[in-house]
Amino acid sequence: MSDPMRLRWRLFVIPPLLVSFVLFVAPQVAFLRGSFFRNLGFGQVGPDLTLENYVRFVTDGFYQAALARTAGLSLAAALLALLLGFPIAYRLARARTRWRSFWLTLLIASSLITVVIKALGMMILLSAHGPVNLALQALGVPGAPLPLLNNEVGVLAGLVHYILPLVVLTLFGVIQTIPESLEAASRSLGATGWRTVRRVVLPLALPGLVAAGLMGFNLAMGAFTSTALLGGGRVLTLPVLIQRKAVLEGDYPFAATLALVLVLSGVVVNLIVLRSVARPRHLAVAGAGS
Repeated sequence: MSDPMRLRWRLFVIPPLLVSFVLFVAPQVAFLRGSFFRNLGFGQVGPDLTLENYVRFVTDGFYQAALARTAGLSLAAALLALLLGFPIAYRLARARTRWRSFWLTLLIASSLITVVIKALGMMILLSAHGPVNLALQALGVPGAPLPLLNNEVGVLAGLVHYILPLVVLTLFGVIQTIPESLEAASRSLGATGWRTVRRVVLPLALPGLVAAGLMGFNLAMGAFTSTALLGGGRVLTLPVLIQRKAVLEGDYPFAATLALVLVLSGVVVNLIVLRSVARPRHLAVAGAGS
């Protein structure tokens, strides 16, 4: 690429990158600054800086339990989305018919549907007289209809429904980059289809699996609508508590503290996962080079 062309691309790309950076950093700075003020009640904050909001979070097990609940549900949703999404993405990536375009269009369309509509749809599916419980009753499952709403089961189902299309689309793009000739070579050597996927496709798709999993985890960590509607106000995650503190109680400093804790927790989990994945690959490369 020539220098004028490179300069033109930089001038084209840098402004939106700067805008995105500012739009991301500015709220975090506002959260950080606001978390050091004292709540005076009725939406008023004191001028003095204090650490009492952080002390309150660290010393109150209720909020620590909410953080653990948020992370646990998000991790479970990400893992379930990967388990459900990988077979779907693999079949789509290896499909030869025009149906692939049809299913991809449905996936893209479903990812564009507002979260409120998705959550309301899940409420209908999981209700006592919804299709899921009717199917369970028809199968003779003991205890049916089961309580699938206003608890963590409903929230988890809503989170998986929310992130699954994006996980599938991410994995679809990754699997398409894996040459099919490698799978053909594996099968020609006597490997079964499952063994080929396990020993050839999965290792090559690992970076994409990590990226899709982290994306799903991050989206689930910040999900408010699905949790609020499907949890019925009984499943208290950090996004739900942030909304209550800011909107219902007017405790903006502590809401900012919870928001900052939520962001930092997500960053820490991402760094741990990326480091744990990168370390074995680094050791493998180092061992191959020695």
